[in-house]
Order: sequence, then structure tokens, then C-alpha cells
Amino acid sequence: MELQPEIINQVAEMLKARSETIAVAESTTGGLISARLLSVPGASAYFLGGTVIYTRASRKVFLTASAEDLQEVKPMTEEMAHFFAARVREKLTATWGIAELGIAGPSGSAYGIDAGTSVIAVSGPTDAAITINTRQSDRAKNMEAFTDSACQLLCDVLQASPE
Repeated sequence: MELQPEIINQVAEMLKARSETIAVAESTTGGLISARLLSVPGASAYFLGGTVIYTRASRKVFLTASAEDLQEVKPMTEEMAHFFAARVREKLTATWGIAELGIAGPSGSAYGIDAGTSVIAVSGPTDAAITINTRQSDRAKNMEAFTDSACQLLCDVLQASPE
């Protein structure tokens, strides 16, 4: 899946037209979702901030998400992605939050999840989540595919959400 530049432009225009804001918590994409959102001129009108939550330590510091907060949440699930999307949205007082967690590769996870798997969630006036599996072990390609999927999900949610 290759994201067309129009998708991120649509996202930016919808957010600006509605005077809505977004915050990002991403793991395996390593900042690529934030970079896409910031690539549009005028991003300061809607982008409040983002964090890479690649480790438990970063989740605890940046999102105040402790092991106790997550003890009932199964790792690498849409539920976990939604928890992080809602938490980053709340922390930055944004209209929308988006979070991505994944296994970029080349190997799978300690939880038995294959490389190429990602869970992505949007939290806001409308919530949504998806699980994708590229069936690839190429780390860089998976990072791009996860980013493309996150941007597409965000665009779809914004289009479906009442203004």
C-alpha cells in the first residue's frame, strides 16, 4: 500500500476546517506518522505533539501508562492501541489521538506475533481501530506500510465523523 499525498492533505484540511487537533503516540513507525502530519504547511494549526512509545519506560514517562494500568490489556491488541490513543489525546487535550503498535521485523515478537503486524487506533469524537498484517519481514517496508495504514484510518474516521 502506498499512500497518496492527497490522503494526508485531506486529513490536514479536515482538521483545519473543523479547528480540530491531533496528538500521536507511535511505536514501530518511529515518528513517521507525526512526520506525515507535519509535512503539510500549516500543521501547527492542528498538530499538538507526538511521542514514540517504543518501550515500557517511554510509555510510563510520556503517557503515564504503568504496568498496573495495562495489566488487564493484552499486548498488541486494538484495545491496547486504543488505550494509548485515548491517553495521548487526553495528555495533550487534543480532539483526536492516534496510536500505533507493531512488530516491524525482521523477526516476530515475544508474544508470538508475526513480523508485519500492527494495531492502530484513533480516539476522539469517533473511535476506530484496525489490525494489519503485511506478511513481510522487511522492517523499513513494514514501518511505511503501518504509517500508510494509520494515515488512511485517520482519514476514513475524519470523513465519517460528524463535523
